[in-house]
Amino acid sequence: MYLPEHFHEQDEAKIATIIRGNSFATLVTFNGAQPFASHLPLVLQPARGSRGTLLGHMARANPQWHHFHPGAEVLAIFTGPHGYISPSWYATPHMVPTWNYVAVHVYGLPRLVEDSAAFEEILRRTVEEYEAGQPVPWRDALPAEHKVGLMKAIVGFEIEVTRVEAKFKLSQNRKPDDIAGAVAALSQSENQTERELAALMKSQYEQARQS
Repeated sequence: MYLPEHFHEQDEAKIATIIRGNSFATLVTFNGAQPFASHLPLVLQPARGSRGTLLGHMARANPQWHHFHPGAEVLAIFTGPHGYISPSWYATPHMVPTWNYVAVHVYGLPRLVEDSAAFEEILRRTVEEYEAGQPVPWRDALPAEHKVGLMKAIVGFEIEVTRVEAKFKLSQNRKPDDIAGAVAALSQSENQTERELAALMKSQYEQARQS
């Protein structure tokens, strides 16, 4: 990923927050001839491995799991808030439009999880991750035979993280009045993602000012 220094984010806590809050990832592999991508929920386990581990599963009919090879990295892309930035919001004249965004690229070594107990643990952790915010969380009460049948239709995997690239393009290269104008405009948007972008821009600016 193209990563100018002023947009390069290295704070692990911030990066983990983006991954957890935007965990429906794009998983990219190479099948020997061309890139291949799937869109999957991936659950971060930060305490597993030196850089953390991603847990996931996909349909057995999806050919992507056949692309997993020992020593060959895969790429998981997590995209955070993003939005168009109009130069009309800036105090500085003669500026041009741009796009602000947050993106995290996680590279890692994939491994199929074929042990039934370990595979079921991946599914349990995934369900717990997404049911936690429900008013009445769903609890797995599936009959054992039915569950076994469903699990045969999917494959579980984990990705041991080897490196992370995080780009927080949040107007760090603009003057304070320009940032303030963009934050004010985005904060008034009817689009929730743009309001989230405004909050990130404001937080990033305030932290930079205090450092």
